[in-house]
Order: sequence, then structure tokens, then C-alpha cells
Amino acid sequence: MTTFDGREKAFENKFGHDQELQFKTNSRRNKLLGLWAAGLMGKSGDAAESYAREIVAADFEKPGHDDVVERLMRDLAAAGKPAEAHTIRKRSEELLAEARRQIMAETKS
Repeated sequence: MTTFDGREKAFENKFGHDQELQFKTNSRRNKLLGLWAAGLMGKSGDAAESYAREIVAADFEKPGHDDVVERLMRDLAAAGKPAEAHTIRKRSEELLAEARRQIMAETKS
């Protein structure tokens, strides 16, 4: 194996690792966002956890984060707690930072 091959393999491994961390972070953010919305709708315990899992799954409906925002807007409006997209996106940004901290703490353990 040449030096170039070794560096190429190292970059591929780093890219894969970074992608995995990004996926975990986005999934954790969506879970935290689901728990936040569940609280607004008066859900707690198992019902809140179940709803958070639904929100995580909603992110796979189409590319990007819009599917999650749209789902939350619909669900919150149906529960009589309407929220605008910018409010949900702002909360999502805050929770992304928290999710990143949680995931990084777990990877250091």
C-alpha cells in the first residue's frame, strides 16, 4: 500500500465516521424536538417517548428537515397549540446544539 492509498483510506474512514455522527446528531435532535412538542401537547411518559420516535421516523419521509417541521406544525395545530415554522426551526437549532453535546459526550465514554 502506498502512502497515497493510506491517506485515501484514512479520509474515507473519517468521512464515514463524520457522516455517522451527523446522522446520530440529527436523529437525537429530532427525538428532543419530538419530546419538546409532546410536552406542549400535554403528553408525558411512554406517550411522549412514542411520539418522539414518530418524529424521528418522519425525517425519513423526504430529504431535508422540512418533513419534520411540517409534521410538527400539523400535530401542534391539531392539538390546539399552533406553532409557526420559524418557531419550530429556532427550537430545532437550539436542540441540535444539545444533541451534538450529548452525542459527543457518549462517544468520549
